Amino acid sequence: MTGKTVFETRYGFRRNQVVLANWRENPFNRWSFQNLGELVPTARVAATSGVVEIPVRDMGGLLGEKVAIAGTPETVADFLARSSTDALTVMKGGRIVGDWFAPHMDFGARHIIFSISKSLTAIIAGILEGEGVFDPEAPVTAYIPEAAGSAYGDASVRHVLDMSVSLDFEEAYLDPESAFARYRRATLWNPGGGTESLREFILTLQRLAEPHGQTFRYRSPNSDLLGLLLERASGQRFTDLMREKLWLPLGAVSEASIGVDMEGTARTAGGISVTPRDLARVGEMMRQGGMANGRRIVPEAWVRDTTSTGGSADAWQRGAMLPLFPKGRYRNKWYQTGHENGAYCGIGIHGQWLYVDPRTEVVIAKMSSQPEPVDDPLDIEIVAFFEALSRII
Repeated sequence: MTGKTVFETRYGFRRNQVVLANWRENPFNRWSFQNLGELVPTARVAATSGVVEIPVRDMGGLLGEKVAIAGTPETVADFLARSSTDALTVMKGGRIVGDWFAPHMDFGARHIIFSISKSLTAIIAGILEGEGVFDPEAPVTAYIPEAAGSAYGDASVRHVLDMSVSLDFEEAYLDPESAFARYRRATLWNPGGGTESLREFILTLQRLAEPHGQTFRYRSPNSDLLGLLLERASGQRFTDLMREKLWLPLGAVSEASIGVDMEGTARTAGGISVTPRDLARVGEMMRQGGMANGRRIVPEAWVRDTTSTGGSADAWQRGAMLPLFPKGRYRNKWYQTGHENGAYCGIGIHGQWLYVDPRTEVVIAKMSSQPEPVDDPLDIEIVAFFEALSRII
């Protein structure tokens, strides 16, 4: 056979071109973000057995609707293409309005959600808090005594949840010589891993001079530490916690997966893969105040604190993400936009979003394969797109 394979025709490259050194790069991420388990170790999170997903809902004329982004009208379809969208699921009032998939992604496929994994992990923390198993105000060392010599030695779980640990670490996604590159090797996401576990790496991190709690500092190791904290508090593996406490009660239809390191530690900061539909169901559960399928998943008070009343405005104002949400706050791994509609969201690199607008009762799950891990101007446009889309549905 000398012609293009089916794979190459669909994705524009050969499967053997995608390796650990380039899987997050464009164009390879169009495939790898849906197939993490072929590149790194993953663990399964079972879904509800015997439940069949309802058929895909075509977005129909909505794709041709024009929305004003940065003052320039463009169709929904054009914006989805311009923002490298792989899949979009929209719900309103608890009902699926429509789904959209790029030609290289199938209905029912899982897609990595990167840092929205943090938001899901925090929900499990809220569930355990409600059960009296987990104390968000406790010192980190109450659960992980060996953290005493690290940056977390005098930090509280609350500092970890709200990204206000004074951690000497930078999210240098593209620097191969940085501590972030070492972090990714520990997660087995970059070549050269397997000599240091994720847990071992985290416990080497040191702190800055500034006290904890003063500044919002987005540092992913905090959220991997949160997964370890939940395991210590509960005595269960994170994958079992996610299945038992969230995925099955939620009524998730499809199996989820999560990347694990050499010790089997779950990559709770960014390694979860789910379907767009199931991600939207998480957002709908939050919109319903912690309820799904007629049962309570997470305490209503926790949801209210996370999405509207909690979080330090002062810490956010001192942080680096202020341009995205000038009046925003960050609480329990969720972003409060500070906009009039009261919207909140989970965000992941390369264009992963779970957006909830309580005023219009709209939930939007957007999965993408943007070429760059962070694109600040595009993020601002995406929020404007969500707001416009919520108004016309």
